Amino acid sequence: MKKEFKITDGPSQDTIVKTKTGKEFTIGEIQNSNRVYKSATPKQDLSWYIKWTASLFILTAVLFRAQGPQYQFMDQVFSLIGTIGWTWVGILWKDRALIILNSVLVFILSSAILGHLLQWI
Repeated sequence: MKKEFKITDGPSQDTIVKTKTGKEFTIGEIQNSNRVYKSATPKQDLSWYIKWTASLFILTAVLFRAQGPQYQFMDQVFSLIGTIGWTWVGILWKDRALIILNSVLVFILSSAILGHLLQWI
């Protein structure tokens, strides 16, 4: 049963919400449901774009790693870019675990890349 409300009224527990896929849920169902999942992370803001871009860089790094040791430098470069991105996300989210983990990884990967560059000189 659909309930109509005036603009000055707020939605009630019985108010029906239609999803992008066409499914209908009441506000109460969404708030109390174990089957309707709500993301804990922000969507479509700066951190959303950075986290997905950084994740693609890390996946690309793993692809280079899987191809053998001759691609180690490319693996490290793509991993560095990805971990810098995730460090930025950690800062935006004020998440100490992400900041600490990825800051340490940035230091380790930067050291490895610097070592490779010094060998070429």
